[in-house]
Amino acid sequence: MSGKAKLTAADLAAERAATYGTEAFLSADYAAAEKELLWPRVWQMAGRLEDIPEPGDFLTYDICDDSIIIVRTGPETLKAFHNVCSHRGRQLVDTPDTSNGVRGKARNFVCAFHGWTYDLDGNCTYILDKDDWHGALDSTCTSLSPVRVDTWGGFIYVDMRDEGESLEEFLGDAGRILKHFEFEKMRYKWRQWVVYPANWKTSLEAFMEPYHTTTTHNQLTAFAEFYAYSKAYGLHSVSGFDQRKAAETTTQGGSVSRAGKGEDPRVSTYELAHENYTTINYSASTDTLIAAAARLKDELPETATVAEVMAHWMKSAKADDAARGVIWPEIPPEVMGEAGLAWSLFPNQNILQGVTFALCYRARPYGNDPDKCIFEAYALERYPEGEEPQTEWVYAEPTQENWGLVLSQDFANMKWVHKGMKSRGFRGALPNPHQEQKIINMHRNLAEFMGRGAPQVLD
Repeated sequence: MSGKAKLTAADLAAERAATYGTEAFLSADYAAAEKELLWPRVWQMAGRLEDIPEPGDFLTYDICDDSIIIVRTGPETLKAFHNVCSHRGRQLVDTPDTSNGVRGKARNFVCAFHGWTYDLDGNCTYILDKDDWHGALDSTCTSLSPVRVDTWGGFIYVDMRDEGESLEEFLGDAGRILKHFEFEKMRYKWRQWVVYPANWKTSLEAFMEPYHTTTTHNQLTAFAEFYAYSKAYGLHSVSGFDQRKAAETTTQGGSVSRAGKGEDPRVSTYELAHENYTTINYSASTDTLIAAAARLKDELPETATVAEVMAHWMKSAKADDAARGVIWPEIPPEVMGEAGLAWSLFPNQNILQGVTFALCYRARPYGNDPDKCIFEAYALERYPEGEEPQTEWVYAEPTQENWGLVLSQDFANMKWVHKGMKSRGFRGALPNPHQEQKIINMHRNLAEFMGRGAPQVLD
């Protein structure tokens, strides 16, 4: 088989089979080109607002050779700057490789080399022996270099372009749909990162489709089927659970909270929810949802249908949450249906969303090495006011003890996929055009930025 033509958006929508090569994963030249052609030309998720709640709070975000400081300058205002002194180029905030970003509080930023000082708006307010420059210095050359910054859903995004589309325009339909889940009202439950031996795309793609579940997470097939659809929304994409035959369609729920398989949906729904929750590091659900599912057998008759089980489960959990001060967002049914299971936001953010929770992933290059990446996963959840846990980024080796069974099973694939792509016997990827369209769409969009590597339609 060989590619015959560049895959178009129409080909993608028609689910035409496609292939692409390995350069984007393996080439050091390609990784170097990403520094100029990709990362400085897109909005990137850099953090969460809860990490900088007060004026003067700041965090850093590093991508390749660029380090960015994001600082809260007022109750509702943020600014962002390149993390570099305008004098001789020293980083203002040290960002060691052993940290996943640095957080702190500052009244100003002082360069540790010569003491040049900057206020929170990026203005240079002190230069040692400034008269030695004989008036040649002004704000155009001494101020910090600004970076565009905006927020959505409690996430902070940065864009290194001087101008371009707004964050709202960049997110497009993905932002329109996902805004209903009110991620801004969620907080970190846990967050972990690791330097992993695979390219950032290899690692991220392992979490972009449920197609691998039947084999990789085969223990879950005792509780549910994992056939899935995948659909492109411009730069971004969504996946969701599907049925192989139209006649099999049931009212199961539009996200990871769905009915299990089995003769008694009251029992199987709880078994699926409990298995997912406890093996995905206590994420992708909540204690409230699990407790409500455990009561289904006692609260519903044996004759309850799947639709009745799902409706009762959601109503019961919603009431339980309300009693403890957690109010669910009102998401229109048509939005819930369109929202599916999980979203991939270009270039490197994945969100598996629920009504009161989200499980998220991000992967970035690690230095200049195309064979490594910084991989992160974190859980978000709504909490009663004042009961949010205090969390920090935890470096965690990719073991079952640290990440839970399911995520450790994913780690057990990623490095071997990356290594396998180096084989002379590998002819290029053959992604499933129905279930892995998110990945195909990612490479189609990536090629638009990079000018090479576009997926090709198979002969």
